[in-house]
Amino acid sequence: MGASFRNVGEITALAGVDYLTISPGLLEQLLNSKDAVPKVLDAASAKALEQEKVSYIDDEAKFRFLLNEDAMATEKLSEGIRKFSADCETLYNQLLAKLQ
Repeated sequence: MGASFRNVGEITALAGVDYLTISPGLLEQLLNSKDAVPKVLDAASAKALEQEKVSYIDDEAKFRFLLNEDAMATEKLSEGIRKFSADCETLYNQLLAKLQ
């Protein structure tokens, strides 16, 4: 499932995915567009690209090491957690204001 799109191009690059979460503004841009949106992804193509599955369920230290080796993954995970936390605080404050 795709989400958090910044532009229509990111959405059309995933044409064929079962579920997408699209903001109202981008959805309207797609609705008003005359551009064709050919199917890009499908299950058969995905199976042809399948990679070996890995699991770190019993090796948290290895997972943390490999995560820290990937600078972008580490930064994006941290950024996502910070933004989610800020959104939670904003929602909490809005709800608190409504109750007062």
